[in-house]
Amino acid sequence: MAFDDPAWLEGMYNNLARVKDHPTYLERWARDSAAARDTLPGRLDLSYGQGPNEMLDVFPAPVPDAPVLVFIHGGYWRALDKSDHSFVAPAFNDRGVCVVVPNYALCPGPANRPVTVPDILLQMVRALEWTWRHIAAYGGDPERITVAGHSAGGHMAAALLACDWKAVAPDLPAQLVRNALSISGLYDLRPLQRTPFLEHVLRLSDADVLRASPVLWPAPARGQLYAVAGGDESEEFIRHNAAIRAAWGRNTVPVCEVLPGLHHFSIVDAFADPAHRLHRHAAQLLEA
Repeated sequence: MAFDDPAWLEGMYNNLARVKDHPTYLERWARDSAAARDTLPGRLDLSYGQGPNEMLDVFPAPVPDAPVLVFIHGGYWRALDKSDHSFVAPAFNDRGVCVVVPNYALCPGPANRPVTVPDILLQMVRALEWTWRHIAAYGGDPERITVAGHSAGGHMAAALLACDWKAVAPDLPAQLVRNALSISGLYDLRPLQRTPFLEHVLRLSDADVLRASPVLWPAPARGQLYAVAGGDESEEFIRHNAAIRAAWGRNTVPVCEVLPGLHHFSIVDAFADPAHRLHRHAAQLLEA
């Protein structure tokens, strides 16, 4: 590890450079997501707050009282959109799952209203509170909410499992998030402070890193996190995957896997593929 070497950090964290055909994935995700929105009876652009990008899409299950999957997209807190990820919904709808895909503000934000990673985490807290309060109207069971996320979204999925929901609002259940699945998650934000393509966009202060690095927090009091990364991802992403289990323990992180043959983009396809082990991990958490 060479956390003081900008070139090494760039090589470890710049997935667009590592995966040369990434435009093919992003274009297909957008195309398949548009088709999913055209096909499924979704409710789009529902407001969960008054801040920038505080909207979400709901794809109701075909059955009542369904388990709820909240999927948080990646993009290093600076890119992509919920509309690029509707394609994850059909396979889970077919399992009788209600799917929620939230948006959030992107770093760095405008000069007069900068956006930080802790700000985005608080937006996701609001999105999950909205989900608990309103999802029954869309056929979802508010007592069975699982959060999954990819990359930056995986970071937020882990953070939401650890959230003190009673501190958010006293009427919220202590275990608002029953379980979480983090796909290629980032749990230690310290290296990103010095990664060239991110440092001036994320503008992570030392205080931000302490507030927003789950690997530096105590293990959640409730629920389980499944942590997975692709075998073809960088050494750093594989290190992050192991680090969250080391920090939180096997009881909280019973599944900590590196899935062979997958890189930072193909692993999202695996999540949406009913035949893949990763999709089955998600189904197991939803059924728990």
